Amino acid sequence: MPSTDLRVLVISHGHPSLSLGGAEVGSYNLHKGLNELDGVESFYLARVGHPVPRHGASALMSLRQKDNEILYHAENYDHFLLSNRSTNEIDRDLLRFVKDYNPDVVHFHHVLGLGMETIYAVREALPDAAIFFTFHEFLTMCHNHGQMVKSGGQKLCNRASPIECNGCFPGISPASFLRRERFIKSMLDLADHYVSPSQFLADRFIDWGLDADKMSVIENGLDIEKKATIRPLTKAQPRRSRFAFFGQLTMFKGADVLLDAVGRVPESIWGDDARLMIFGGNLDRQPLEYQEKVKDLIEKAGERVRFYGAYQNTEMPRLMEMADWTIIPSTWWENSPIVIQEAFFHGRPMIASNIGGMAEKIEDGVNGVHFRVGSAEDLADRLIECLTDKTLWDRMHDGIRRAPTYIDCAKQHLAQYRGVLENRPSVAASNVAPQQSVVGA
Repeated sequence: MPSTDLRVLVISHGHPSLSLGGAEVGSYNLHKGLNELDGVESFYLARVGHPVPRHGASALMSLRQKDNEILYHAENYDHFLLSNRSTNEIDRDLLRFVKDYNPDVVHFHHVLGLGMETIYAVREALPDAAIFFTFHEFLTMCHNHGQMVKSGGQKLCNRASPIECNGCFPGISPASFLRRERFIKSMLDLADHYVSPSQFLADRFIDWGLDADKMSVIENGLDIEKKATIRPLTKAQPRRSRFAFFGQLTMFKGADVLLDAVGRVPESIWGDDARLMIFGGNLDRQPLEYQEKVKDLIEKAGERVRFYGAYQNTEMPRLMEMADWTIIPSTWWENSPIVIQEAFFHGRPMIASNIGGMAEKIEDGVNGVHFRVGSAEDLADRLIECLTDKTLWDRMHDGIRRAPTYIDCAKQHLAQYRGVLENRPSVAASNVAPQQSVVGA
């Protein structure tokens, strides 16, 4: 075994074995990829909270899976400030582990549940370590679940500001939003480098005021071994007419737009062989009005739609074999949804909303087709195009580029780690005071 000359601590707001989100999967794949590289060692620390019970007095918990993974129990969290109220546990438990491990690089993939103070605490404890921070959405700039969508509707937000944010949340003053922004930026400024999986997201944060020289774009890497086979065409099913949706049935994922569009395709074009397959769940957790809307659209779509419920990532190759096209009709910007990489890995062209990270990753007319975000009419036209143009699928399939693996991703990160460490002067955290302030409504 080669000796270790670089130690990395990857910190996430959740462990993929307990919370299967894109940030959790992306951070964990990076951790695995780093451990595959010569001279590198990675440790994975993931935040956990309710309903997982705390083991004892210490916030640190064993995962009982691997020696290089650990859980940190944290629940006393301020969602407005992204602040951890239990700073004594950060000092007592988290920093005890961090100091013992003594990494060269600490890479945050989220602070949800952990708090922005965690960045300051790490900088204070390890003044010579390089701190990286990966953005997965807009939570640090947008109080509306990090969606950059106006609250109470579907209107997209193009720029966060105290005045604009007060318009979404009239009960919170512009001054409070300004204090929130200043506090969060003061914590982010302590990071040596930022990473974004898409150029779109990177540009948004640079426009918000972060240093462009500290920003890199690195796509998350996939850890998939088996590639789905292409569905064979038959006399009974002669077209590429199977469409699949993978994801949560939330208001911002656009399932309602998709169902509406399917119902608008003329029967003479849809035929008996076409089908929309929906893999996902959590509709019951959405607002009642949205649940009723989706149920009405399902009833109208009738036999054109099949619901298969929630799924595990390990099932993806088998499920993808059922599909010809994958559809991502999100009504918010998205960043770099893992379903895009998965679809391309398995050779499936995509139909996507024409905004944000979706429009960046999916090239209209190259490896997929775009439709105007939120427009069921325009999406229906694209479905008709897919069902009637006999050469479209082959052309889009041929335009798909190889998706990066978790090893590719780790190598790109390693190059950035080494570059920052080589050029970063020693910085004493005591010279930088946190600017936390209590925010009133």
